[in-house]
Amino acid sequence: MGPDTPAPQGGTAGASARTDPNRQVRGDERRELTEYVATAYDQGRSIRDIASTIGRSYGFVHRLLTEADVKFRTRGGARKATRP
Repeated sequence: MGPDTPAPQGGTAGASARTDPNRQVRGDERRELTEYVATAYDQGRSIRDIASTIGRSYGFVHRLLTEADVKFRTRGGARKATRP
């Protein structure tokens, strides 16, 4: 799933979350959105990428992943070499 992969179309989770980022997401819609976010993260997408796709904040996506008991990846990036 690449960065241009759209949010889920089957339910209302992706579309409604995209239109109003301040609206609370509850019940079945939240479960659908949590499932979508967890699947996307497990497939290797970043939290920031998922957040921009669904039109929500990094913190909101992180909270959904925490609720889904997803094991978070370590932070990426190059590590500094040790000095000889």
